[in-house]
Amino acid sequence: MRAVGFDVNGGPEVLRPVEIPVPRPGRGQVLIRVAYAGVNFGEVQHRLGDFGPPDGVAVPGLEVSGEVAALGPGILGLAPGDPVAAYLPNGGGYAEYAVAPAEFTYPLDGISVRDGGGAALVLTTAYGVLAGAARLAPGDTVLIHAAAGGVGSAAAQIARALGAAAVHGTVGSAAKADYAKRFGYDAVYLRPSFAAHVSELDIVLDPVGGPTRLASLSVLAPFGRLAVYGEAARLPDLELPVLPFWKNNRSLTGYNIGDLCRRAPDLVRSHALSALSLLASGAISLDITAELPLSAAAEAHATLQAGQNVGKTLLRVNSS
Repeated sequence: MRAVGFDVNGGPEVLRPVEIPVPRPGRGQVLIRVAYAGVNFGEVQHRLGDFGPPDGVAVPGLEVSGEVAALGPGILGLAPGDPVAAYLPNGGGYAEYAVAPAEFTYPLDGISVRDGGGAALVLTTAYGVLAGAARLAPGDTVLIHAAAGGVGSAAAQIARALGAAAVHGTVGSAAKADYAKRFGYDAVYLRPSFAAHVSELDIVLDPVGGPTRLASLSVLAPFGRLAVYGEAARLPDLELPVLPFWKNNRSLTGYNIGDLCRRAPDLVRSHALSALSLLASGAISLDITAELPLSAAAEAHATLQAGQNVGKTLLRVNSS
């Protein structure tokens, strides 16, 4: 089958077309004929080597949509031909067929297969970091860094749906600010100056790191939560003293879907189904801003790594 993979870590140019066997689903697994594969920063990290060197040809891709092609033993509630979206904790989505754990394979009831291609990871992360890590409650005020990205644009809408009283965002450019405003933000600020505009926030979501993370602590209200779920800036980790957390009534929390899927898979599934229900009802929407052929995976990675993307990018695989 056709796929895109890499056998050495490096820049986007290491991604190349490959031919590999169609995988076989084992017990508790679903074989999916992939229509669309979502493009995520985690796949950029995979290619760069943040998760270690590849063992042979590695095929990235953490979320897909398509139809069930075959079922491994022990699967109930799905049948060949069913439209589904799936989170792939071990990657493999940049291919004509992918194997997903059944617990992370979701029926697309009331959701198009195209939207499903960008939903399984992005919406689960956005919902999980808000409802799980940040413990959002009705009336909370929220600030979302990387407000124009796939997770950020979804998180703004989910925060509103869960009862947030105010939702602010930060971005890296004026053009991204104009784009982000369509998702219901009360205000969107350029990231370097955000701390001059907001204070006493209940929740800050940070996938960026570095100085942004440090400045975020200063704008928290009593019992405010800084929820970390990424390191897009790729800067050295902060070394934070503990005393200011108790002295200033602050909390630092984290969300990592890879760890959660190993230790609490039922919780991941619950977050995903809750988010997909909001999508199906029309309470939130997924803004797909780019749809490229599978062969253009390197182009998609280059745009994402350079921070030039907005919304969600999909790779088109078997979209017919």
